Amino acid sequence: MATEVGAKPVVYTLTTCPACIVLKEDWTQQGLEFEERQVDENQAWLDEAREYGDVVPIVVYPDGRVTMGYKDMISCNIG
Repeated sequence: MATEVGAKPVVYTLTTCPACIVLKEDWTQQGLEFEERQVDENQAWLDEAREYGDVVPIVVYPDGRVTMGYKDMISCNIG
């Protein structure tokens, strides 16, 4: 995959995605650091996200693990 992940997770989001908003709010309240990449703001980030899946939020962890969605909420399609 093209994503370079450092010491914190990379979170691919859409500006208007409810699951993305909740994830960001929860993680911020918990003091978790992450790098957000809004796929509707940057074509390169959209292309990267599509390498992992077609719904956001997508989280790429430093250990290479990838998750999609958040808390059984409806994810947003980026396909």
